[in-house]
Order: sequence, then structure tokens, then C-alpha cells
Amino acid sequence: MKTYSIILCAFLAISGSVYGQDKAVQQKKEAVHIYDPKANADADLNAAIKKAKAEKKNVFVQVGGNWCVWCIAFHNMVNANPELKGYLDSHFEKVLVNYSPENKNEAVMARLKYPGRFGFPVFVILNGEGEVLHIENSAYLEEGKGHSVKKVTDFLKNWTYAAVDPATYKK
Repeated sequence: MKTYSIILCAFLAISGSVYGQDKAVQQKKEAVHIYDPKANADADLNAAIKKAKAEKKNVFVQVGGNWCVWCIAFHNMVNANPELKGYLDSHFEKVLVNYSPENKNEAVMARLKYPGRFGFPVFVILNGEGEVLHIENSAYLEEGKGHSVKKVTDFLKNWTYAAVDPATYKK
């Protein structure tokens, strides 16, 4: 009986410790607020499309969630690199679209041609008419243990307004 009591006490101690760690991890995840599950993604897209058309830009849509470590890592990488952030800001209208259990944005996902099939984060390039030009699996932009600034920059350069405008290539 004494052995069972010791085993039961050890089990309860370990369970409590694991529960405490899980709670701390959950609180840390909840502390990240890059994506807004309450945002009106459709309205955000429409505003970005309208602005992109007026400014002769394309729209860079980043789909992900606060639960996604790769989404957070990508966001942090862009913000930590002034050249990349500047390039993105000057050549694209940017929209963050939340995908999470509390808001899957199903209508927007359909509008964007279901980009989540590639995992998260996933990037969608729209033109000034709101047409999907490209969906990029962000795994292709990784190198080593994270996203590559060079690969992301090269990707963006290939999807600017000028890069996809046929007039750019006429003599």
C-alpha cells in the first residue's frame, strides 16, 4: 500500500508540474497578438486592394495565426530587417489574415483560393483588382532553421507591380 501511495504522489506531482508548464506555454502563446481573430479580413483585403490599385502596387497577404510559431518567426524576421521591411512596405500593401480555431475566415480563405493547403504562414499575392496572382508555400523561403531574408526578398521582387506588368517588358 505504501508503494501505491508513493507512486500516486509522484504521479500527482508530475501532473501538476506538466499542467503548470502547459498553462505557462498557453499564456505565452496568448501574449502574441500579431493576428487579430476579430478583424474583418474581407474589409481589410478590400481596403488594401483599393489602395494598391491607386498606388500601382500589389497586395501581400500573410495568412497565419498567433498559435503558429513559424508565423511569429516570419513576422519578427521582417521587423528585425529594415531593408526587407522597407522593401515590403514600399512595394506592397500588406494584410494579415487570421486563421485560428476562433476564426477560420472561411469565406476569405475561399476568396484566396484556399491557401492554407500549403501550411502556415502562407503568402498570397493579389493585384489591384483583387485577383490571386500567386500563392507561396513559405517553406520554400526557408534556409537552415528559419526563413531566409534573401529568399523572401527575391520572392517579393518577382511579384511587385512592375515585375508582373507587361508594360515593363515592352520596348
